[in-house]
Amino acid sequence: MSEGKALALGSYSEVKYHPFAGVDHEIKRILSPDLQVEASEDYSLLNKDNLEGLKLVIAYTEFSDQKIAPEQSAALLSYVAGGGGLLVIHNGISLQRNQELGAMLGAHFTHHPEYTSLHMKIPAHGHPIMQGISEFVIEDEPYYFEMHPYFETTVLAEYLHEGAMRQAAWCHEFGLGRVVYLMPGHHLPSFSVEPFRQMIRQGGMWAAGLL
Repeated sequence: MSEGKALALGSYSEVKYHPFAGVDHEIKRILSPDLQVEASEDYSLLNKDNLEGLKLVIAYTEFSDQKIAPEQSAALLSYVAGGGGLLVIHNGISLQRNQELGAMLGAHFTHHPEYTSLHMKIPAHGHPIMQGISEFVIEDEPYYFEMHPYFETTVLAEYLHEGAMRQAAWCHEFGLGRVVYLMPGHHLPSFSVEPFRQMIRQGGMWAAGLL
């Protein structure tokens, strides 16, 4: 018996860099049986009536210069601020194209160097999301971010790249709700790395208020 329902948004028909097909099934498996995940590319599902019944929204949304509709952005903001959970994976940071959603995420993606091997360090061992997770290596895209000033967030994972430590995962409260961002997830093989799977599971559960 699942604890609640979740909505995962990604791209199937107009894929630029990150196809949702396959990734959607991994997310469903990782969060089962605690969360029943519906996967879709239909942003119209971001409306008050639909979101009210959800424990979690998962964003694997494709990069695009086009913003989502203001009413959809407003519905997602209200949902999280009112107590909902938001788990953003890799390219889901593209929600920043709506600046109000970017503010909620706590950081702004700037660019990424070449795909490479990344050694993940865990500065927040005591956080529920990182329980049982030790340092690990993953082959992925090293995203670079500008963290928003004056925004309190907990860095969960980081990696050394080009002479500096870079944020790879973080979480924070937003109003009555919770937001988690996980940088790995460039393609399907990333989702077979067990520590990352554990971060998705525990991050999703924490954001949903179930951990």
